Amino acid sequence: MNIVSIRIITANINGLIAFYEQVTQNSVVHYTPDFVELKTKTATLAIGSTKTLQFFGGESVAQPATNRSVIIEFMVEDVESDYERLASFLQPYLIQKPTLMPWGNKSLLFRDPDGNLVNLFTPLNLGANDK
Repeated sequence: MNIVSIRIITANINGLIAFYEQVTQNSVVHYTPDFVELKTKTATLAIGSTKTLQFFGGESVAQPATNRSVIIEFMVEDVESDYERLASFLQPYLIQKPTLMPWGNKSLLFRDPDGNLVNLFTPLNLGANDK
């Protein structure tokens, strides 16, 4: 069994598309006006509008902008460079500037426009790099 994707359900699909394209410097693949995917080498971040909930049983299945337990993580080559590139863009969303974690990653933590936590990190030692 492999994790293939994480999906965010949002009432602000265009805002999240623009945000994640800016952060990752990658374009999403548009399948419909209500569903896109941001594909990386190892996994996919899917973004679906609340309209897609009808296919899963209705609006009570998921609620947009209510996540307070999951962190979406992107391993990057140089988190300091990404922070410099994104500092002004991330200012309203910033939680923590690049910080060395006890497990060997340097992490940049911020929220997306829906409040989901996002971590850009660079492993700084061999043990942390075994991902």
